[in-house]
Amino acid sequence: MLQNISLRDFVIVDQLELDFASGFTVLTGETGAGKSILLDALSLVLGERADTSQIREGSTRAEISALFRIDSEQVSHFNTWLDSQGFPIEDDGQSLLLKRTIEGNGRSRAFINGSVATLAQLREAGDQLVDIHGQHAHQLLLKGGAQRELLDRHAGLLALASEVAKAFKTLNDSRRRLEQAENAGQDIERERERLEWQLEELTDLSPLEGEWSSIQSEHSRLANGAKIIGGCQEAIDILSDADSSIESSLSKVCSNIGALAEHDPALGEINTALESAQIQLDEAIHSLNRYLQKMDLDPARLGQVEERMQALHTASRKYRTEAEELPKLLLETADRLEALTASQNIEALREKVKQEETTYLKLAKQLSQKRGVAAADLGKLVTDAMQNLSMAGGQLEIALIPLGEGGSFGLEQIEFLVAGHAGSTPRSLAKVASGGELARISLAISVITSKASFTPTLIFDEVDAGIGGAVAETVGKLLHQLGQSHQILCVTHLPQVAAQGNHHLKVSKTQSGDKTISQVQALGRPERVEEVARMLGGATITDTTRRHARELLEQN
Repeated sequence: MLQNISLRDFVIVDQLELDFASGFTVLTGETGAGKSILLDALSLVLGERADTSQIREGSTRAEISALFRIDSEQVSHFNTWLDSQGFPIEDDGQSLLLKRTIEGNGRSRAFINGSVATLAQLREAGDQLVDIHGQHAHQLLLKGGAQRELLDRHAGLLALASEVAKAFKTLNDSRRRLEQAENAGQDIERERERLEWQLEELTDLSPLEGEWSSIQSEHSRLANGAKIIGGCQEAIDILSDADSSIESSLSKVCSNIGALAEHDPALGEINTALESAQIQLDEAIHSLNRYLQKMDLDPARLGQVEERMQALHTASRKYRTEAEELPKLLLETADRLEALTASQNIEALREKVKQEETTYLKLAKQLSQKRGVAAADLGKLVTDAMQNLSMAGGQLEIALIPLGEGGSFGLEQIEFLVAGHAGSTPRSLAKVASGGELARISLAISVITSKASFTPTLIFDEVDAGIGGAVAETVGKLLHQLGQSHQILCVTHLPQVAAQGNHHLKVSKTQSGDKTISQVQALGRPERVEEVARMLGGATITDTTRRHARELLEQN
C-alpha cells in the first residue's frame, strides 16, 4: 500500500510530506484547493508524462517520491521483478520507493529504489501497486473496447485474451503468406532463381566474419614490410647497438645514481624509477629482435592477399554492400531462399493455416465460455448495486454478440445493455443511459470489479460526481466496505461519502505574499465535524449543520 508521498515545488505545493494508512481515506476541500494535485503527483510518479507547467512558479525543479509498503504476498514477486530489472532490493523487499523529478528545461528523470529507471519500468511497477479511477471513467463505458477489457479484467481473462490475440496474429500472417504464394507465380520463381545463383557465388567466395579487417591488416604489413624492417632495425641500433646507445647511457646513469643513493636516501625513489626504465628498455629491445626474427615477407603471400581483397571488393560492389557485411549477406541469402522455397509449398502452407485455425478457435472458444460465465456474474452484481443507487428495477446485461469471423479479441463483441427501470427492455448503454445513470453504473462497476483486484491501492477521483442524498450515502458505504480489503483513497465533494472514511485529509489553499500554496491536514474528530459541516452548509456553518455533521459521523 501507499505509505508516504513527498512533494517539493509541485504546482502550488512548496513542500509536503504526507503519510497514509490502510482502510478508507477521504480527501476533501474547497473547489480549487488542490485536491487533485496529490493524485496528479502520484500519477507522475507512476509513469505519466511530465510537463514543465507542473513546476511551481519561481522554482526550477519539481520532485515527487512515493514510498510503498509491499504486502507479504507480493514480496517474492516484486523481488524477482526488481532483480530482473537490475534494481536494488530495499528492506528485504518490503519497501519500494518510486521517485520522479521534472527540470525546468523539460527533462524528466525516474528512479526506483534510488536507481535510474525508464518511464516504462516506472509504469510497470505502478500498475501493480495503484489503480486510479478518474473523474471521467464512466465515459469509457461508452466504448466497446473498454467494455470488453473491463469484463476480461474482472474475470481474470486478460492473459487468455492476450493468447487469443497472438494466435490470431499468427494465423493472419500465415493466411497472408498463403495468399501471396498462390498469387505470386512467375515472380517468385524468378526471385528464387536469383537467390540460388547469389547463394552459389557467395558460398564459393566463403567470406568469413572479421576477414575483411584481418586481411586489410595483413596486406598493410606485407606491402610495407621493407619499411617496417628498416624502422625496427634503426630503433634497435639507437637503443642498443650504437656506440652511444640509449641502453649504455641509461645503464651508466643508473650506476651513478645508485652509488649516490647510498649517500642520500632521498635519491632512492629516483634510482628505483631508473631501474624500472632500464628493465622496460631491455624488454623492448628483446621484443623488437624477436619481431624481426619472425617477420615473414613472402612475396607470394602478398599476391594471394591482394587477390583475395580484390575478390571481396568485387563482390561487395556487385551486391551493393560493405565488404565486412558479406558473411551476413551469405546467411541472409540462405535464409531467404529457404523461406521462399518453403513458401512455394502451397500444400504445406494450407496445412499450417489449418492447424493455426484449430489453435485459434480452441483458445477463442475457451475465452468465450469464460466470458459468458463472467458476464452473467458481473451483470447480476451490478444490477443488485443499481437497486441502491436510485435505479430501482433497473438492470445491466452484458451481451456477447457472435461475430461472423473471429478477430484478435475473440469470437464475439461485448456490449453492455441497460434497463433504467422495471419492465423496460435493456438497450445499448450508450443510447439509453443519462449522464447521472452512467456515472452511477460506472461507480457500481468500479467498486465491484475492484473487489477482485490484486492491486493493493485503489484511488477514486471524484467518481461520485452527479449524485447525492441517499445514493451518496450508499456510495460511501460501498467504498468503506471496499476499504476492508484494499487501501482506498477518494477525492470527494459529498459529506455523506466523507463521513464514511476511516481517515480524513483536508486540502486547503493559503496565500503567502504573492504566491498561492496548497496544504494538507489530517483531521481529528472535532476538525472532521467542522469540515463535514462545511460540505453540508457551504461558507456559513451553523449549529444545525454541525449537528447534522455529527450525526453523519456517528453513523459510521
